[in-house]
Amino acid sequence: MWGNLAFSTQIFHGLEVGIVVMPAPEELASYADQLLDSAGTPDYPNALNGLQLTSRAPVKAISAAVDFSTRTIESTIENGANFLVVHHGMFWGGLERLVDVSYRRLRLLIEHDVAVYSSHLPLDRHASLGNNALLARELGLEPTGSFARHNDIFIGVSGSANVETEALAQRARKFAKKCGGEIRTTRITPGRRTKRWAMCSGAGASADTLHEAVTAGFDTLIVGEGPHWTAVSAEEHDITIIYAGHYATETFGVRALAQHLSEKFNLPWSFVEAPTGL
Repeated sequence: MWGNLAFSTQIFHGLEVGIVVMPAPEELASYADQLLDSAGTPDYPNALNGLQLTSRAPVKAISAAVDFSTRTIESTIENGANFLVVHHGMFWGGLERLVDVSYRRLRLLIEHDVAVYSSHLPLDRHASLGNNALLARELGLEPTGSFARHNDIFIGVSGSANVETEALAQRARKFAKKCGGEIRTTRITPGRRTKRWAMCSGAGASADTLHEAVTAGFDTLIVGEGPHWTAVSAEEHDITIIYAGHYATETFGVRALAQHLSEKFNLPWSFVEAPTGL
């Protein structure tokens, strides 16, 4: 009747005082997949969105991190969690032989019964839990449109404003510093104002997004990072780019998802801070 649910009964002086129902990792993953529309979101092959590694144990606590790494695994275990939510998952770097570092990571997960759930573009684009929606809110911007087309979906957000571009950059600088990073910007002329902005977290500055920004008439582009040539191209088209940090701009989604799952399933959660400097 109860499937894979596990029960923990607390006893105080011989009296039963409460029952805690702990869900299986598959239950959390199935709920998150539906919430984020994982099946309906085209992504890169290595993203492999969803439950990437299951475990035998029911979920007792949730850990969230931007990247799958030895550091995040060890911190998850230290925090007493056994369901790790990440943005860049186990296979982000491509196929690897299960030797050396790869083997040690997998052994840690299996020995401590830690499940891994990953969500890339579904978590970038979600309207309330997504990196872009929450980054816009952090910077005091109100999204009214979409941006950054990928196949038949949009990953980013866009909108209108009337704010000094330097002031917007300062907001981004303050936020990035809290995440252990710092921003870069293309040249901002004194008194320049942002009227139409677009946003794509992570590696958001590319040939496609710049072309989209130019075509749509955006004057400010807010991203995580991008190649050097994008700064040159942006200036040619009178677009300011704020590079707010790949890591920093993608801390929002995993935090929001972990908190949402925590409230839904009555489980504690924690965030593993592991800045990359990028």
